[in-house]
Amino acid sequence: MSISVPRPSPLQFQCKKKNRTMAEVNVSPLKHFVTAKKKINGIFEQLGTYIKESAAFLEDTYKNEQLDPLTTEEQVQEVCSYLSKVAGIGEVLARRHMKVVFFGRTSNGKSSVINAMLCDKVLPSGIGHTTNCFLRVEGTDGEGFLLTEGSEDRKSITTVNQLAHALLQDVDLDAGSLVCVMWPKAKCALLRDDLVLLDSPGIDVTTELDSWIDKFCLDADVFVLVANSESTLMQTEKSFFHKVNQRLSSPNVFILNNRWDASASEPEYMEEVRRQHMDRCTNFLVDELGVVDRAQASDRIFFVSAKEVLQARVQKAQGMPESGGALAEGFQARMFEFQNFERRFEECISQSAVKTKFEQHTVRAKQISEALRRIMDVVHVAAQEQRLYCLETKEDRQQRLEFIEKQLDLLTMDCKAKIKRITEEVERQVTNTMAEEIRKLHVLVDDFHMDFHPSPVVLKVYKNELHRYIEDGLGKTMSDRCSSSITNALQATQMEMIEGLKPLLPNPIREQANKIIPRQYFNLTYDLACDKLCSDFQEDISFHFSLGWTMLVNRFLGPKNTRRALMGYNDQVPRPMALTPVSTSMPPFPQSSVTQEELMVTMVTGLASLTSRTSMGVLVVGGVIWKAVGWRLIALSLGLYGLLYVYERLTWTTKAKERAFKRQFVDYASEKLQLIVSYTGSNCSHQVQQELTSVFAQLCQQVDVTRQNLDDEVNEINRKIELLDNLQSKAKLLRNKAGWLDSELNMFTQQYLQQSK
Repeated sequence: MSISVPRPSPLQFQCKKKNRTMAEVNVSPLKHFVTAKKKINGIFEQLGTYIKESAAFLEDTYKNEQLDPLTTEEQVQEVCSYLSKVAGIGEVLARRHMKVVFFGRTSNGKSSVINAMLCDKVLPSGIGHTTNCFLRVEGTDGEGFLLTEGSEDRKSITTVNQLAHALLQDVDLDAGSLVCVMWPKAKCALLRDDLVLLDSPGIDVTTELDSWIDKFCLDADVFVLVANSESTLMQTEKSFFHKVNQRLSSPNVFILNNRWDASASEPEYMEEVRRQHMDRCTNFLVDELGVVDRAQASDRIFFVSAKEVLQARVQKAQGMPESGGALAEGFQARMFEFQNFERRFEECISQSAVKTKFEQHTVRAKQISEALRRIMDVVHVAAQEQRLYCLETKEDRQQRLEFIEKQLDLLTMDCKAKIKRITEEVERQVTNTMAEEIRKLHVLVDDFHMDFHPSPVVLKVYKNELHRYIEDGLGKTMSDRCSSSITNALQATQMEMIEGLKPLLPNPIREQANKIIPRQYFNLTYDLACDKLCSDFQEDISFHFSLGWTMLVNRFLGPKNTRRALMGYNDQVPRPMALTPVSTSMPPFPQSSVTQEELMVTMVTGLASLTSRTSMGVLVVGGVIWKAVGWRLIALSLGLYGLLYVYERLTWTTKAKERAFKRQFVDYASEKLQLIVSYTGSNCSHQVQQELTSVFAQLCQQVDVTRQNLDDEVNEINRKIELLDNLQSKAKLLRNKAGWLDSELNMFTQQYLQQSK
């Protein structure tokens, strides 16, 4: 449900518009100063807050160790000094007020003029020398009171006559003393707008005019010379304002020809006297002081009767007509003249006070805001340049990371190929060398010399020492033949790895890359373990006739087949001889599955089996041989056979046994060592591979450290870029805020200061 709101009629609208226009017209020109003061105070508050924020920002930026210097200590101190200056200016602006000083000779009515402006009898006035000291009148929000110079004790407002009246003075106050009259603002609208009125003693009763100017006039906005229209301007008055004009540049001077009501007694001379006063006052302001031109002089000279105005306004305040009582003819004109003076005075003092009180501070504020804007601009540019440098550095680090990744992959493949190639070469070299040394093992064993004895205890010690000797000898020979070349190849490969990976390392580590290679001489270890390999070796150093059955079989079939054959022979159980002849032929075997050695073993075994069954076979064979060759050849053969047996039996000494032992050990050890040739080659290649892999791993570890450092550096740069972005944004914001304050000051200048001009 909507609620309709009645619209105002055209007549009501016109009445409201008229009332608003009248209110605007009736607004005192002093409000111009009040609004200007409020505006400039607000700007300085914002400027103070802005300087605090800027000082904190610059100090934090200066103390930030993560960044390169963006600000200097001088800039921080400069901004902090602005803070104290602006705070001082703010305090001064808060106390600023418009000040008008009234001067004139004794009994010219200075106090009466002020009382008329205040619409009450505030200051002591009367005939003769009345005001004995300076009286400062300003508004207060509470009850009125008095303050004497150098004291904070509040006195009653009724004691102003006792303090300041020359005739009723009870205290010792000289003419240069100051009494402050705090008059309630509620009783006088004029005092509500930061206006201070200063009454002075007559300038003809003292010689301390210079001290008065220094003490009371330097901050005055308007000077009012209250003259006596019944006389003319005196040299004393002119001399005083000449001194004021020398100390202040073009002071604002108003001349009030007071007691103009006396002209009503001689109306026929009124205009001539007025013209005479006007000419003399104009000449004084224009020609002597030079504070205005002739067109403006008429607005600075007025003909009034302060006593009449005060009386009329007091009567009005009491509810009586303004024109009641004994008022001379022409009162309305003089009343209008006084009101015109007040209006011109208010306009002048407001414009003058705005200019004198605020212009210099406004210029100073503009200088400070401009300096801060330049500082923030410098910080913004420095942060931007540093950010660009960080971006370039980050891109360089990322490219280096990518380069390291790609190069490391390529170098890893290349190093793996080199390691594989050198390990294969090491395995081949060690294998071939060891095979050659095994073939020459008998030479090494023959060089072993130690007391030999067939007893088991001595033989055991002999074996242990022989094992150790062979292992040391083979190891030394292998080391002499292989280690040097392998070590050289190993070191060459290590240097190739280092040279390949060195470009990926940082400069400090790159200079020390060669120290990664172990300085000690690399030695291959050949773990042959002869004692374990030959632990089951069983020597046979008993006597065996070389033409014996066993030796012959061994000579033809070899040791292994001999054992098989003889074992088959010894295991035969004697059987009764059969009546029918036993066939010595073996069952036929496929030609492809029977070797020559197996066939010989079968034949010898069958032959041995045949001779063991009956001695008849021996007799038969012997008879056949006897019959074939004769007994002499058989006897000779048996004799030679016996002599050979005796010879071999006699020569079977300890040395012969040692030689037989060494021969058997060489055959056995050679066979066993052949079994570990491949293992030893693989073991040595594994040692080389382990060494190269370790060096490559150390280099890769250094590269990983470099990559980690680059990653950390990139992360640090990212954090720095983020911080610089924030600093850029903050500096830009503060720079824009300085521009905004500058625009506010420009608007204040256009609105208040240029209008004042």
